[in-house]
Parts: sequence; structure tokens; C-alpha cells
Amino acid sequence: MADYLADVQKYDATADAEAVDKIVKHLGIALRSRDSSLVSCSDPEELARVREKWCKKKLGESDDARCDSVIEKVCETMAGDNSKNRVTFYYLVAKHMGKLAAL
Repeated sequence: MADYLADVQKYDATADAEAVDKIVKHLGIALRSRDSSLVSCSDPEELARVREKWCKKKLGESDDARCDSVIEKVCETMAGDNSKNRVTFYYLVAKHMGKLAAL
């Protein structure tokens, strides 16, 4: 948990530890595999999965364009990081959408 929080804090110094913990619990077994614990911004299928499973299903956003815009912003924010941690990526999407409290 501390590693995930430290990674999120690279992008949000005041990251909510409780929100990070909820994302870790939500992702569960997916975090055990290196491949599934990372997000690839260059893979359209991966970004569609983030939109459908996280942005729309978990966060309750119905506007595809808004989801895609936020996901694109997070990809830009994390552009310097070759290994985009899924927990950090999901946290930043939720934060940009104002949904951290709803996790």
C-alpha cells in the first residue's frame, strides 16, 4: 500500500491514502501481474477498457467524450513515466473527474 501511495504522491503531493487504498482493493488480483498492474497509453484497447470499466462503470460517468478527455489528460500528465502504475492512473482519473469522495 505504501508503494502505491508514494507513486500517487509523485503526481499529487496531498494524495488521499484512503482513496488509494480503495483503488488497490478494487483492483485486487489484477495488481499481482506486472502487465495488468500497468496502463499503456499507446494501446487503444487498454484506454477503452479504462473508460468502460473504471470511468463509466465504477465512477458512474456516462459521457464517453468526457472520459476520453480525462484519460488523455492523465496520459499527458504521466507521459514521463514509462511504467504507468494502474493505481496512480485510476486515482488521477478519479481526481480529475471530482469522484475521489465517491470511491
